[in-house]
Amino acid sequence: MRLMNSKPSRGMRLALNLLPFVILLIIYTLASDARLLENPSDKLLPSWSSFADAVQRMAFEPSKRTGEYLLWVDSAASLQRLLLGVGISAFIGLIVGVVSGMLPLFRATFSPLVTAISLIPPMAILPILFIVFGLGELSKVMLIIIGICPILIRDLQLRTQSLPKEQLLKAQTLGANSWQIMIRVVLPQVLPPLVSAVRLTLGSAWLFLIAGEAIAATEGLGYRIFLIRRYLAMDVILPYVLWIAVLAFLMDTILRLISKRAFPWYHGRGADAHE
Repeated sequence: MRLMNSKPSRGMRLALNLLPFVILLIIYTLASDARLLENPSDKLLPSWSSFADAVQRMAFEPSKRTGEYLLWVDSAASLQRLLLGVGISAFIGLIVGVVSGMLPLFRATFSPLVTAISLIPPMAILPILFIVFGLGELSKVMLIIIGICPILIRDLQLRTQSLPKEQLLKAQTLGANSWQIMIRVVLPQVLPPLVSAVRLTLGSAWLFLIAGEAIAATEGLGYRIFLIRRYLAMDVILPYVLWIAVLAFLMDTILRLISKRAFPWYHGRGADAHE
């Protein structure tokens, strides 16, 4: 039996999923113990007890300066910016992508512009965003939108163009106009790919969010990480990074479950291909 045809059972798949994380934890524990044994004041690889103390201090004890629970305040601020930026990007990407994919005149006019914008590194225009939109929330949300919206537009445009031409011809033969075809034929078929595209751009959205918060913010996960880096507080930085990974994983999982529940026909064609 060829290795490419071997599929793990459910239990083995779970064990294989956990194996890399277990290996990383073991490596970190051994490296941390070795460094702390040599220098008990070492800050690069804190002990697990230091992590527990930092999490207790940041998440479950009010700040002495503000009286707020910093981890939850930072998480709420970051999630608000992220969800707003991703939501607006998904809406614009869906509308512009479908219209561009359906209407050749619109595509010929605006597709080159979208392509050009998608090739500009969003971080390069971050100073421009701060100058134009100020240092408030809008500039951070705009950074996310400019970073991922062109990608979503191009993906939805390609998805729309790849739909079977026979469907569009049959709809026209039955008397449907462009608007009806867009709503009744195209839109239901591109919504599942839209969810998949949003899932793929979540990592980039988090990157732009953290970058914006690191430069100009008074609260947020990125702000806190870059604020305490000057103290080499790895016992706080690493839990914050892990918490970001957990939030990103939860968002991806929620989107995947929503897609499966809302579009079972899409995942039924080949569930493995859409995971």
